[in-house]
Amino acid sequence: MGNPDAKITQKDGEKITYKDRNISFVMENEPVYVGNIVFECFHRSIPMHAHSDNSYEIHYISGGHGQVTVEGREYEVVPNTLYITGPHIQHSMIPDASDPLSEYCVYLKLTDRRKYAGKPSSLMQRFRDTVVWYGNDRHRIHALMRMLFEELEGKNLGYRTQVESLLKQLIIACVRNYSVETTDRDPKGQQSMDYQYLTIEEAFLYEYGTLTLTDLAGRLNLSTRQTQRLLLDHYGMNFQRKKTEARMSAAALMLRSPGIGITQIADAVGYSSVEHFSSAFRRYYGESASRYRLKMQERIRKQDAGQIAEADEKDT
Repeated sequence: MGNPDAKITQKDGEKITYKDRNISFVMENEPVYVGNIVFECFHRSIPMHAHSDNSYEIHYISGGHGQVTVEGREYEVVPNTLYITGPHIQHSMIPDASDPLSEYCVYLKLTDRRKYAGKPSSLMQRFRDTVVWYGNDRHRIHALMRMLFEELEGKNLGYRTQVESLLKQLIIACVRNYSVETTDRDPKGQQSMDYQYLTIEEAFLYEYGTLTLTDLAGRLNLSTRQTQRLLLDHYGMNFQRKKTEARMSAAALMLRSPGIGITQIADAVGYSSVEHFSSAFRRYYGESASRYRLKMQERIRKQDAGQIAEADEKDT
């Protein structure tokens, strides 16, 4: 096969896919299961979508230009762009029609978080905790991807061992791209204040439904009492109040989408029943979730109508 970049032609739909190979390996005592391994040239857009619990995609752009949207934020993609999307992270992709995107994508499935007891500073824990990342690769991921495809096509003696080794190197390269160096920790092993804030904010941003005080304290290398003090000193609220704030913010955003039922939202933000969610939402916003949804839909309708009117004025 040689270089898969050369083999793919600029024709929509042509791609190289490896799946159902029963590839798995153990890294830092955590089983890692491999789903699709794909190289594709995109003329078509990829609509907004997300993947299930414990699922991670490593996206590497080897050629072309375009745009990706991840959790509502837009990014330009060019050759050597790397971006990571973890569980339930909404993302889409639009290629430049004149310069289609070529992308390597590796889909990994990790174990349930509750079954993995990795140290907060471990490589796999950092990979697991980074559910969104975008930037330029600095650790030769393109070369790793090409070797991975060569092994998968050639199936030479020992290829499965080689594939597992290359996938491990790929995870290491990802973490090296986005991890904070050990110099950002003090001599006692605690994280720098800047990294503590980042850890706290990412935890509440992406794990508002499941995060516990014990989990957060472990990632910060602090006791639960120290963690509560840190939250009070720098955010003016304790853990439970900050978690409620994160849950309500996420719920309010989901209520803007008419296709998501209130029962689904209650489950997504971590409430045991829709009744508990509805009561918490009313206390926080001073109105029911249903009423809030109607208000938001009306506001969106008026905004859309205003944009249409403005466009009509420009056309005349």
